[in-house]
Amino acid sequence: MTLEQAAAAAEGVACPTCGVPAGSACRTRGGDTAFRYHTARFVLVPELAAAPEVLVPRDRGPGRPWTGPVPQSGQAGPADGAVRIGYACSSPAAPGLQEQADALRAAGCAQVFQEDASARVKGRPARDKALRLAGSVAVPGGGPVIVTVHTLGRLARTSAELMTLAVALEADGIGLEVLTGPLAGTWDPRGAGALLFDVLAAAAGLDRNHRREKSIEGQQAAAAEGRHSGRPRVFDEEMTAAALAMRDQGMSVPEIAASLVIPEGKNAGQHPSLASVYRVLAEADADPGVSEGTGAAAAARPASR
Repeated sequence: MTLEQAAAAAEGVACPTCGVPAGSACRTRGGDTAFRYHTARFVLVPELAAAPEVLVPRDRGPGRPWTGPVPQSGQAGPADGAVRIGYACSSPAAPGLQEQADALRAAGCAQVFQEDASARVKGRPARDKALRLAGSVAVPGGGPVIVTVHTLGRLARTSAELMTLAVALEADGIGLEVLTGPLAGTWDPRGAGALLFDVLAAAAGLDRNHRREKSIEGQQAAAAEGRHSGRPRVFDEEMTAAALAMRDQGMSVPEIAASLVIPEGKNAGQHPSLASVYRVLAEADADPGVSEGTGAAAAARPASR
């Protein structure tokens, strides 16, 4: 990318630091045209985000009194001096991507990441890029960096996922702005907005407890009906007794496994694995009552083959 192309890309967005609108070079506090574009401006452009600096071309008159258009009232960028990075995500129950993107740009987002993400799609690369960019932006003067979404549901599908993202935003000192919905507003994770993140944490905890209670209730109901969860045991009492008897006769674990046959289940007719034999022998050793109770029966029965 040439210097002129880089300058044109940087001037495609308004500068959140000096307040110049799109189409103008940055200016200094003294009113001169700057020699370099402010970092908070060019990092909003994907192709320039990794550049260490972007110089102002000579035809803009760097170092001379700034003569670009004067921003009108309300057009000098957000009053809070924040850098806003927008994220839009499609959903059957949410406004379309274009409508979301328009609302985000109207809110002061110079860079908007958007993607189609159905409920079946786990990854959200556009959202991850937006968060990475937000974490890498350093606004001159210490201005805030804010991730902006149309509704809170566009950022995550569940409260647990949302809380995970909230923790990441809080760790990086990134604010969260929601344009519509019951939680509309700008939330600073390290300020007054911390209440929202506390609520999300509580909601995530309620979700986990609810899923755990449902799982326990389901297991109890299945047990009451004689159904048990988990993989069926390969070894029954007879096979366990036979394995112990073979070991007492000096047979190795591979020989024991090759001598036993699984009587039922989807692996019926097959030999148990070495891991299964090792496990059942270890369990028997850990519970002396098992080996004592099966020893007599094993002595009276031939090994299954």
